[in-house]
Amino acid sequence: MDRKQFLSNSLKAAAGVLVAGPVLSSAACNSPAPEGETTPNDTTSPGTPLVLEQIALPYAYSALEPSIDASTMEIHYTKHHAGYVKKANAAIAEEGVKAATEAELIATIGAYSAGIRNNVGGVWNHNMFWQVMTPSATGGPTGKVLDALNGGFGSIDAFKEAFTEAAMKRFGSGWAWLVLRNGELEIGSTPNQDNPLMDVSDFKGTPLLGLDVWEHAYYLHYQNKRNEYVANWWNVVNWDEVARRMA
Repeated sequence: MDRKQFLSNSLKAAAGVLVAGPVLSSAACNSPAPEGETTPNDTTSPGTPLVLEQIALPYAYSALEPSIDASTMEIHYTKHHAGYVKKANAAIAEEGVKAATEAELIATIGAYSAGIRNNVGGVWNHNMFWQVMTPSATGGPTGKVLDALNGGFGSIDAFKEAFTEAAMKRFGSGWAWLVLRNGELEIGSTPNQDNPLMDVSDFKGTPLLGLDVWEHAYYLHYQNKRNEYVANWWNVVNWDEVARRMA
């Protein structure tokens, strides 16, 4: 089957999902994420409201230039992401959320208000986003990630094309994702601050790579040229982090 036929047959129009071939067992896909993966304070004592935290940015605001400029990084991290953390924790306390961990809260997010859903999603998504980028990018995936992407999508170029399409076709604000689901790699997108771990999401899986396509992530530097933002973002992808999440 040639690449175009594979991509055409694999694209699930109703869900906006692209499915690749099997790379891991379904047991591996369904295993819990490593403790402390994105949020350091993920547990709470009985009777104490869950408190979500913003991870420390693992590099300087200017470290990802020219792909992502320092001003955008600083505003994104100190205003937008910090704002999600503040609002999420206020809503958790106000609504008396019973979930003991961030993972439990996200998995049952449909039981809570839109404020909880949007802000808790914003916390988790951005904590991951900072980790899947690096100023020391190797230029491309290697090892098991390279094999998985080649095996699933035909080539790295085909994978990037499909992921870029998901990012570009997400109308308005949202995220593009590479996930592992039932032992297969899938590409899709979610609106607003939803993510594939949420019970309410139409696109589900264990996130391996995520791209923020809200305008606040790129507009200062790229204005309305989302395509340029996505193209340059590949230069700072942390493939070592993707490999860690795939393990």
